[in-house]
This record gives sequence, C-alpha cells and structure tokens, in this order.
Amino acid sequence: MIKKHFLRISIVSAILLAATFGCNQQEKEKETAEQSENVEIEMHAPDYFLLRPEVEKAYGYSHAVKIGNSIKISGAVSMDDEGNPTAVGDMEQQMKNCYADLDKILKHYGCTFDDVVVENVFTTDMPKFLEVAGYRAEIYKNHFPTGSWLGVKELALPEFLVEIELEVHKPE
Repeated sequence: MIKKHFLRISIVSAILLAATFGCNQQEKEKETAEQSENVEIEMHAPDYFLLRPEVEKAYGYSHAVKIGNSIKISGAVSMDDEGNPTAVGDMEQQMKNCYADLDKILKHYGCTFDDVVVENVFTTDMPKFLEVAGYRAEIYKNHFPTGSWLGVKELALPEFLVEIELEVHKPE
C-alpha cells in the first residue's frame, strides 16, 4: 500500500514538474518572441525628415518618412527656404529645382536616383512639361522608375507649375 501511494505521489510529482517546466518553457518562448518583435518594431520605426522645418511645420507635413528599406518623399516644388515660389513661370527651372531638393533628401538617407522605384509628377501644364521632360534622362542615368505623369488643375500655390514625389527602396 505504501509503495502504491509512493508511486502515485511520484507520478503526480513528475506530472507537476513537467507541467511547470512546460509552462516555464512556454513563458520563455513567449518572452523571446516578444523581444524579437520589439527589436523588429524598433528597427522599422518611422524616421521623419524635414527639409525646410519651419515651412513643413507651418503646412503640416514631413518631406520624407523612412520605414525599413522604404522611403516616401512628399512632392517637391520650386520654393526657397521660406516657402516662397521660385522660377515663377519657368517650367524647366522649376523642374530642376524640384530635383535639386529631392537629391538633398536622397543624400540624407544615403541614396541616389538609382534607388528611386516610383516617381509621380503633377503639373498644371502638361504640354510645357513634356517639352522639358527630357531633362529626366540627366537624373535617371541607369533606369527610369515606375510612376505617373498627371495634369492637374492647380497645386498648393498658383505659381507652382510642377510637383514631383518619389518612393525609394534603399538596399541593405
């Protein structure tokens, strides 16, 4: 009888020990998974960039946001550091000014125009844009990105003739 009782106690103890070990193991696995998830979230936390902080804060936008290997760049327009339109009436110079600003943002993230995967162009004068669009071959020397060219009624200010936004994939 004592042996039988001892055997029952031993079996119950073994089951409790296994259950406890299993729970501890599951907790450890859960903690490890949560730690990995936290590291992944930290690695992919948005990185915001302001090219002209005062202007962008006044209008309520960030010029670029990087998450992981992807960078979204707001439309660049031809403006000075105070937000005033530049090259008024000159489509080609406005386009060059846009690409100059976009180049600054790309360089901030260690990228070039070769890393651009999407380019969307918005213009209030498509025929005029098409006359000067060949300039893009000086920007995109190896390949052109995907994208759209859209004729629009107006941009943020009436003096803006063109706005160019980009999406970038930065290789690791």
